[in-house]
Amino acid sequence: MTIIVHNEYLTYSKSADGIGYITIDQKNEPVNLFSFDFIRVFIQASLLALEETAVKGVIVTSGQKLFMAGGDLRFLCTIKEESADFFSGLMALHQGFRKIEMGGKPFVAAINGTALGGGFELCLCCHYRIALNEPTLKIGFPEINVGLFPGAGGTSRLPYLSGLQTALTYLLQGIEAKPDKALKDGLIHEIADSPEEMIEKARAFILNGKEATQPWDNKKHTIPNGGINSPSGYQIMMAATGNVRKLTHGNHPAATMILRTLHDGLDLPIDRALEIEARYFTYVCQTKEAKNMIKTGFFAIQAAKKGKDRPQGYPPFPVKTIGIIGAGMMGAGIAYVAAKAGIKVVLKDINHEAAEKGKNFSRKLLQKAISTGKSTEAKSHKLLENIQISEDYLALSDCDLVIETVIENPDIKAGVTAEMETVMGNHTIIGTNTSTIPISLLAQACKNQGSFIGIHFFSPVDKMHLVEIIRGKLTTDDTVAKAIDFVIAIGKIPIVVNDSRGFFASRCFSTYCSEGLFLLEEGAPAAMIENISRIKGMAVGPLAVMDEVSLGLIQHIYESNPEPKTSDEDRQYQIIQTLMTKHGRSGKKDGKGFYDYPLGEKKKLWGGLKNLFNANPEKISQETIAKRLMHRQALECYRCLEEGILAKPAEGDIGSVLGWGFPIYTGGAISYIDYIGKETFIADCDYFTAVYGQRFRVPDSLRIK
Repeated sequence: MTIIVHNEYLTYSKSADGIGYITIDQKNEPVNLFSFDFIRVFIQASLLALEETAVKGVIVTSGQKLFMAGGDLRFLCTIKEESADFFSGLMALHQGFRKIEMGGKPFVAAINGTALGGGFELCLCCHYRIALNEPTLKIGFPEINVGLFPGAGGTSRLPYLSGLQTALTYLLQGIEAKPDKALKDGLIHEIADSPEEMIEKARAFILNGKEATQPWDNKKHTIPNGGINSPSGYQIMMAATGNVRKLTHGNHPAATMILRTLHDGLDLPIDRALEIEARYFTYVCQTKEAKNMIKTGFFAIQAAKKGKDRPQGYPPFPVKTIGIIGAGMMGAGIAYVAAKAGIKVVLKDINHEAAEKGKNFSRKLLQKAISTGKSTEAKSHKLLENIQISEDYLALSDCDLVIETVIENPDIKAGVTAEMETVMGNHTIIGTNTSTIPISLLAQACKNQGSFIGIHFFSPVDKMHLVEIIRGKLTTDDTVAKAIDFVIAIGKIPIVVNDSRGFFASRCFSTYCSEGLFLLEEGAPAAMIENISRIKGMAVGPLAVMDEVSLGLIQHIYESNPEPKTSDEDRQYQIIQTLMTKHGRSGKKDGKGFYDYPLGEKKKLWGGLKNLFNANPEKISQETIAKRLMHRQALECYRCLEEGILAKPAEGDIGSVLGWGFPIYTGGAISYIDYIGKETFIADCDYFTAVYGQRFRVPDSLRIK
């Protein structure tokens, strides 16, 4: 093997029988990344291979575990409006890839690890693609999840391989497929069971003299199931346009630009289509939505996943066994995710039947996973073996961590803490899953308050990624470090906040619900409130949220709070009281709240709301409804930052996006202020303060230039 090029990005070598090998191995990065600097080197090496008469073809593979993780988002998130250089660089990339495609020599992508985004777009410019049959290997285009779309040729090329419908599914949903699915959908040509077999298949394709022509350059090739102007193409694009509008409400430019790229370019020669794709991709990279989604949706969340807030200087905390007190919905959910991560769980409740009911939650989830092919009987059995049920506190004696998940009542929680502490060792961390009660108050029942910490999960635990770790006044750094290690071990994302009633997430999210109630009371129709909140990007309307939580639980939280109620809190309490006591409407659990829940039918808003609150669609404008719902959340998040409950804005953004579904395109509840413009936000809040009250008052620190 003769090495011709060797640098920090790749090695280009050739064998005696005329096979060229480009092995991507970026020495200065933890994984291979798609960037202009790398592509320039890759194209140079490829052109060398095309120029050498002795080289029959080229195998492109990776020297790392991953083929290529995707585009270098550090660069993409810095693109400014003056983007002529970026567009030029993108066109140079396209021209280089086209030289490879049209060079007359076969290039084969030997995909030995995950190839995503730009990494797979590089594979698409190769004439043949073979993937290693590894269960962890993924192929696809996740760009939509960070506000982008494939802009290195992937959007324009994919329909030629998989058809318009399948291409749109990959592009709009950010699908990452395993090799067998990628083969079925036409993204790759073959699968190999070993690295050796993969290289041999690649060599065979080259040495057998297979034609080096791409489908988009073959005049006889037709797009599977019809192109953009076929009857099926019309139907697919119409349906896709409607669905994108319905799901994004125009808040995600990348989704719209995927449709425009295909609509405007797919019926044109590939070179013209690639230019169109480059222009639209350049535009999307400049949008504040893309920058926000990259900043929060990728960088901030990735950092949190790695435990960036973990206090330094403390050894890793290998959690082997945890105890959970309370086998209700939250306790059962925590037991499932911990057991799934391979941690032994002692699930304790007041009696055997209650604890067994909590374990049944895991059984039901596993049965569903088996029925959909996402798990097996063997995996299910192993997970359930990790959950031991008990009604005796003594079963908790060997636990590294115990989490209490009982009812939101300080006295009951204090009793549980005192009793569990009598059987536990000094090394054990005591966690509470309270969503509102101050940690420092609950810690008073504990002899070793330094080992007491809030570990707030979100419902449903098996689906929600965020865990809010709350530091009490006496909680030690060592305890915080251990709590973070546990959360990461079970595959969740931790944020660390300081103590107060409601902490961060519950406190801020409650403003969304209360503002929805106030709007309803003031005459805004319930349907307007719910629909406008979803149009702005909230996952669920405020009235639907309260039904899910249950009005009874909200009422209980108010009543159990010993602190004096504010006028706004009392106002909200009275509205809920009216619904519960006068109209018997307590939420989804009982089949009637703000919505009716007919058996076997879709929920629908209760018709009595209109008369009860004198609904009038002309009374409050849609713009005002939207701003009151969104501004109120952002303002409360900022107050948490100002008060020191949050240490950094990133925690507020991550917590709001992952904790209660604040729209990611804004960057999160704190970034939302910059998203709409700080001056505009302040002016709106000043007006709302004058009209609606002090809950919209802007802190002086926000007014500082």
